[in-house]
Amino acid sequence: MPRAKMLLVEDDAALAELLIWHFKREDFDVSHTVDGEEALLMAQENVPDIVLLDWMVESLSGIEVCRRLRRMTGTANVPIIMLTARGEEEDRVRGLETGADDYVTKPFSPRELVARVGAVLRRVRPALAGETLTFADVEMDTVGHKVRRSGQVIPLGPTEFRLLKHFLEHPGWVFSRERLLDSVWGQDSDIELRTVDVHIRRLRKAINADGQYQDIIRTVRSAGYALDTEGMA
Repeated sequence: MPRAKMLLVEDDAALAELLIWHFKREDFDVSHTVDGEEALLMAQENVPDIVLLDWMVESLSGIEVCRRLRRMTGTANVPIIMLTARGEEEDRVRGLETGADDYVTKPFSPRELVARVGAVLRRVRPALAGETLTFADVEMDTVGHKVRRSGQVIPLGPTEFRLLKHFLEHPGWVFSRERLLDSVWGQDSDIELRTVDVHIRRLRKAINADGQYQDIIRTVRSAGYALDTEGMA
């Protein structure tokens, strides 16, 4: 099962320590900062699966951080849960209108927050909830390293498997060649950008069974690639 990456933006040291402990116990990969500006940089460098964002943090307010995350291409669709002591209806509405997916008022139960995070991730990133990834008629067994399309086994090389897995974990997301290079090959890789195009072609050829199936990998001009039914003829 993929390990969910969480960005925690919280300036209360005791609360942050408590939340880190609870979420690491649930096998989350937690990154933490007390600073709004730093949170934006961290989110750009390593896009999280979910953000827990306190309303009042250093340098930038949580509301402004939320607004900017929604404007950034890489984080526009990342779920955000606001944490705040401001419980008035007007504040809740403002947070949700800015782009937050949920709003939790302090004090709260860490167990309840863990449950809320799990519910949000199951809704927006179902790939994080199990060992089988699916999209349209494509099914990937991440444990057995097998891919099927309409029940037919699709042989893939290790790089194409990792590439497809990344797309299946982020259906509909558009990834630039640079982002794919970092995510699939690793940030320290010396591989050229055009290598990404070569492996995309190989993946397309395999997953489409040389034209037997419709194409589900969409090329977005000047942006990159996405796993998307809009790519289907």
